[in-house]
Amino acid sequence: MEDVQQRHANPVVVDAGSGNAYLGFVVYELFLKDSGGGELLSIEGRPDLTERAKGRAERLHFDRMRFQTAHIDAAEYPERIHVLMALHACDTATDDALVAAIKHGADHVAVVPCCQAEVAAQLKEKKAKPAGSMSLLFQHPWHRREFGSHLTNVIRALTLESFGYQVTVTELTGWEHSLKNELILGRRVHRDNRRARLQLQALLAETGVQPRLTRLLGITPAGAGSEPMPDVEPEPVQDAVPESAPES
Repeated sequence: MEDVQQRHANPVVVDAGSGNAYLGFVVYELFLKDSGGGELLSIEGRPDLTERAKGRAERLHFDRMRFQTAHIDAAEYPERIHVLMALHACDTATDDALVAAIKHGADHVAVVPCCQAEVAAQLKEKKAKPAGSMSLLFQHPWHRREFGSHLTNVIRALTLESFGYQVTVTELTGWEHSLKNELILGRRVHRDNRRARLQLQALLAETGVQPRLTRLLGITPAGAGSEPMPDVEPEPVQDAVPESAPES
């Protein structure tokens, strides 16, 4: 937030799958309330939560908070997003949030995934049969759920990297507060990263999965119609976030 406020007079912040918009209210209070510009758009699929949050914003005179009732994959996004965050967007909703961030050139991305089930289901299908002993990692339902969750987030991180983001994976808070606390941070520094794209395509081929995120972005497994990409250094983009920018 500090970085985009320093570089943009009117930064656009999107809270995807905002629920009661508590996160949005905190961010607005800390960063936008007393600033001269910028707006925060909360996107939530349940109209009752949207109306409740809208009323709260009016009472607090948070005039640059916007609210939209829509599912993340069907929302109308601003042409340019500077920060996109998604806290506990369930299963593939996190993928939809990441797609919005990538397509709208978000400088910073912060997501805390929740309830990853899609990849675990794909691992269970017959078509997902990794070579060697890797299948032993998800032979039992419990392991399949945990391995599927981990694999999902690895793919998400690699996807961000392939689109030019520098990625940090850490925890949002301590385990005593929430078991769903894996925080994926992305900072856009390159136009793309072809090395990461190759690694991602190889991982998809080896594990036999293709989650919603990769399908929506047209990323195919290695050897499945994808053209090999040369192993070259990433190309910087003109308005990328500086390497020295804080990871606030």
